[in-house]
Amino acid sequence: MGTTPGRTLGPYVLADLIGSGGMGEVYRAHDARLNRDVAIKLLPVAFSQDRDRLQRFEQEARAAAALNHPNILSVYDVGAQNESPYIVSELLDGESLRDRLRKGPLPERKAIDYAIQLARGLAAAHEKGIVHRDLKPENVFLTADGRVKILDFGLAKLTEPVGALSAAPTREAGTAAGVVMGTIGYMAPEQARGRPADPRTDIFSFGAVLYEMLSSRRAFRGDTPADTLSAILNEDPPSLTTTNPAVSPALDRIVRHCLEKEPQQRFQSASDIAFHLGEVNETRSSPTTALAEVAPRRRRLLPTVLAVATIAILVGVTGFVVGWSRADRQPPRIQQVTFQHGLVTSARFAPDGQTIVCAARWDQGEYELYSARFDSPGLRPLGVNADRILAISKTGEVALLQDLTQVSGFAWTGTLAFVPLGGGAPRRAVDDVQYADWSPDGASLAIVRRDHARGVYSLEHPAGNALYQTTG
Repeated sequence: MGTTPGRTLGPYVLADLIGSGGMGEVYRAHDARLNRDVAIKLLPVAFSQDRDRLQRFEQEARAAAALNHPNILSVYDVGAQNESPYIVSELLDGESLRDRLRKGPLPERKAIDYAIQLARGLAAAHEKGIVHRDLKPENVFLTADGRVKILDFGLAKLTEPVGALSAAPTREAGTAAGVVMGTIGYMAPEQARGRPADPRTDIFSFGAVLYEMLSSRRAFRGDTPADTLSAILNEDPPSLTTTNPAVSPALDRIVRHCLEKEPQQRFQSASDIAFHLGEVNETRSSPTTALAEVAPRRRRLLPTVLAVATIAILVGVTGFVVGWSRADRQPPRIQQVTFQHGLVTSARFAPDGQTIVCAARWDQGEYELYSARFDSPGLRPLGVNADRILAISKTGEVALLQDLTQVSGFAWTGTLAFVPLGGGAPRRAVDDVQYADWSPDGASLAIVRRDHARGVYSLEHPAGNALYQTTG
């Protein structure tokens, strides 16, 4: 474009060029009205020739501006002057993730921190119905103060259609079936096949980016763009634990779950990924990490530990029975809290000791959460679907199960979700869970999860960190 510094675009005065690419040039500029520095991206004049494309671009830019999330680039304004469309956004200080990766892989703790922020930004966009479709290291910015910013939401819709595949930037962004969009090397299999994208498409790209953050190698690559597409469709990347031995197996499993070929087999939401990454991060700083490092030794000691535990339980029961026989016993007081007839699957006391929360259904309806108090008879619906309530933390966080599936007999598993006791939308976290309970401080959760493929159960604390696994 060759725009001369000092040129004005409405109230904005362009200064120096700070970047350029296939989508145009980015300038530092000054907003005279608000007396602040901003970034302005000037788009190719050719885009102004297509009214539909320009309209879609403006709609996408407004949607990105409406997100208002700390991990998404803030868009301030859009406009056009002399047939040159432009976007005005916040001016960032730092470097792109691509620039950082040229220096080598990120330490695991830093990669997890960045990945959690990235997942939260994606989750915010997905909740608004916006799918990025072109997530890659070039579109992730790391600020000097450690924040992650997702760039260029929706700009892929403006890219010119190209007849031949290449490894360079973004492809066509139309929504018609059969049109390939995204960047080769980071696009999901359904994108490579020209199928419509949804949030799970971004989750695949997220997995490819996180893989590269941890290994400094692309998850999928080939000698030609066609070879790279073939790898995306048919091959799995090498295990992170082999390319970088410092990567924990739990983190490797998260990345692999993101990179499943079929969308329904991946994480179903970016918020789920953020939860699991947080659990891995907690495991790294938790004393329970040491358990994983001495797993073989723990297995040898398990019979002894069980024997000691059995003796302790017997001693405890004996003491309880003796104490019970000697104490002045008061008969239990039974108080009815509801007069409705239905099925209550589970109930727990809230931290105040006066509130009961239960999962129940009436008249063949859906299972929901209800609360009751001793001083106010009757159940009050909390507006949350729940097949079973598992535990309530000391901070009032409810762990519950949704979408129960019968395994055998009286054994059921479901999706673990969380909801504040005060109400709100459940946050789905882990599939195939049978039991769960909070730690005493309410900061983490121990779960029992079933591996349906192998027919075994694992005790995990936190989720993803197996402390014990059955043999069948």
